Amino acid sequence: MTTESVEVRRGLPEGAAARVAELYWEAFGGKLGRALGPAEAGRRFIAGHLHPDRAVTALSGGEGGESGEGARVVGVAGYQLAGRGLVGGDAAAVRAEYGQVRGLYRVLLLALLERTPARGELVMDGIAVDPAERSRGIGGLLLREIEAIAVEQRCRRIRLDVVAENPRARELYEKHGFRAVRVQRTPWLRDVLGFGGVTTMHKEVAAR
Repeated sequence: MTTESVEVRRGLPEGAAARVAELYWEAFGGKLGRALGPAEAGRRFIAGHLHPDRAVTALSGGEGGESGEGARVVGVAGYQLAGRGLVGGDAAAVRAEYGQVRGLYRVLLLALLERTPARGELVMDGIAVDPAERSRGIGGLLLREIEAIAVEQRCRRIRLDVVAENPRARELYEKHGFRAVRVQRTPWLRDVLGFGGVTTMHKEVAAR
């Protein structure tokens, strides 16, 4: 299968928030479930707190044009720059959605997942591709567009974290030039967050 019928765009198509949240939850629900679950609540929270200017989407089908009318979102990649990532929502938003007491616990869990870009660094928020559309090269298309954004923003590198339980994602990143620079093993957090280790990966980018 090829990516000939797939178009990559920056931002989110109008009305695509629920679809993006669905893809994001399918990919990262295991990681986010303890903080934002159950699934229905997690998808609702994500859909309501997306930052379109921190997204790259892959669209399939449709009539083309600026609106992408009729196209289906088959992949999304998020990134962090200048204090904004794909999924927003501060502590107050979490407590409003989940309640004051339970929300506070969830805020603490989310803080454990927080990643802040260093100077000159773009941080990936992850890639989510429709399971039915995988093995078509969509992840690679999204990564190339993220790299283009990093170059435009004069970043010197792209950083991401991949959990040990997701070797498929690590294989994708390595294929596209990312290298592991640090492995942090946290087996004591497995029962809390659902994973026991994170590998930090970097890709150097050159200014044009």
